[in-house]
Amino acid sequence: MARGRSSLNSGGKQKEELPKAKINRQTLKNISRLLSYLRPYRSKFIFAMFFLFLSSLVGLAFPSFIGGLIDAAQGKQTTKFLPATIQGIGLLALIVLFAQGFVSFFRILWFVQVAERSLADIRRDTYFKLITLPMNFFSNRRVGELNSRISADLSQIQDTLTTTLAEMIRQMVLLVGGIAFLAIISGKLTLSLLAVLPILIVIAIFFGRFIRKISRKAQDRLAESNTIVEETLQGIANVKAFVNESFEAGRYSRNIKDVANIAITGAKYRGLFASFIVFGMFGAIVTVVAYGCLLVSHHELTVGELFKFALYAAFVGSAMGSFPEMYANVQRAVGASERVLEILGEEGEKVSILETENDIKQKIDGNLAFDNVNFHYPSRPEIEVLKGISFEAKTGQKVAIVGPSGSGKSTMASLILQFYQPQSGTILYDSKPADVYSLTDIRNQVAIVPQDVLLFGGSIRENIAYGKLKATEEEIEVAAKRANAHQFIMSFPEGYDTIVGERGVKLSGGQRQRIAIARALLKNPSILILDEATSSLDSESERLVQEALEELMKNRTSIIIAHRLSTIREADNIIVLEKGKVIESGNHEELLGNENGLYRYLSQLQFEV
Repeated sequence: MARGRSSLNSGGKQKEELPKAKINRQTLKNISRLLSYLRPYRSKFIFAMFFLFLSSLVGLAFPSFIGGLIDAAQGKQTTKFLPATIQGIGLLALIVLFAQGFVSFFRILWFVQVAERSLADIRRDTYFKLITLPMNFFSNRRVGELNSRISADLSQIQDTLTTTLAEMIRQMVLLVGGIAFLAIISGKLTLSLLAVLPILIVIAIFFGRFIRKISRKAQDRLAESNTIVEETLQGIANVKAFVNESFEAGRYSRNIKDVANIAITGAKYRGLFASFIVFGMFGAIVTVVAYGCLLVSHHELTVGELFKFALYAAFVGSAMGSFPEMYANVQRAVGASERVLEILGEEGEKVSILETENDIKQKIDGNLAFDNVNFHYPSRPEIEVLKGISFEAKTGQKVAIVGPSGSGKSTMASLILQFYQPQSGTILYDSKPADVYSLTDIRNQVAIVPQDVLLFGGSIRENIAYGKLKATEEEIEVAAKRANAHQFIMSFPEGYDTIVGERGVKLSGGQRQRIAIARALLKNPSILILDEATSSLDSESERLVQEALEELMKNRTSIIIAHRLSTIREADNIIVLEKGKVIESGNHEELLGNENGLYRYLSQLQFEV
């Protein structure tokens, strides 16, 4: 167990606090690129904005209706555009209420329709861009970070488009309209309110931010304590084996004490905040209302107007108080949009989103050649992985690549699949440079069976069919039989519909390998890469997998990367790599005849073992 480990794994337990971005000309330009996704739905968006503005204006009429009703009850009429009777005002209010309800329904519906459809378009484009980015992009980033772009970042943008944007416009109308109505009702009361209310709101905002920071600190410490529990239970065998129960208990105890202390500190400040609200905010309201009552007693104001003023003051105060949080949400959305646009702006591989465009256009018979290939990974330019590699594999030949760990064997497999491009030299398919072919054509005609087979979490049938998405049931079964997989598949109660579990955890290593071989058989590639496909298997599994591999290699060019030299004795040509260079090549007997050769040395080591 690692001691003093930080809570890096706690992201799943606590909601991620998305970073905010400063709003300036450049960020507005960036976010306008995302807003271009609204274009196909602009007519609905314009109508939704109009209805939003209309419903906000109508909402401003209700304090006037209430004030008018109170004055009408006292036999007064202070508002000229309202009827003089209680019945007339009540009927008009109901008609306006119905109209606002009608407008609000379509405003909400259209906003959500526009936001959800445009967000679906952004999600689709972001996901497609992600899966078509070159391998180098993924080697420099964590999967969790990329998943966050699709989930947390786009969810933040979604919340802003569907809720925050509309709410900001609504609150702006209420704020401006509310202040205008306050000034119309009583200039004296308005000045007294605006002299006090903004100061109190600013103090409340800063107080609220400080309390949120304390709460977030408590959440972070709680996340750390949850991580300790998770790690300890996952590694309970190690904890017990090293008799570290007391150490783990002490570590957990210190964390939860910190959580309690931070929470108590937060409670003190929340108590002070509550006292401030009671005394400051409500005191200010009582003072303004008392001043209003004084104006009523001097006949400068009616009771209905005072009530109207109080309601409009509540509108204005609520609008002022909501802007900081909404502005923070917009900042988070701008930050999220920048990270999404970073992905959308990356240079992707030239592959089509349409399955119909992924059919093979240029056939490859199986000739493969490296011509003086030099390569280093873009993220590590100082380390030359391959140095002047040249070899040829003719159609139907078995070519093995051997050498110590780190000599560049798996890198050659990645180059054959065009995951990376060499810095110099040429990779040739049927004597033509790789750039003559589309990526789709090359990858459709090259298959790989790796050492660590990744299966998707669906059924065995779906995993085999991944090699040919339109395969029939009969084709899938024939491929499984040829891969020595049919028998063990049918031993499961659900047969080909058996769910393999995440990454294929419900299957043994040999079973996963045979499913991968069946998948490759179904693909029927011209060039096959076997990347140490049997190195981690027991003897019985290796025998079954080796038989399946022999079936798979029939009549196709095979590139075999192997540590176990016993598996490549029948290869037509064996290429020996050391430190990125070809130092020997030939068949098994020729290489054994070289007394000072690396192949002979490695072979003797394995024979002795």
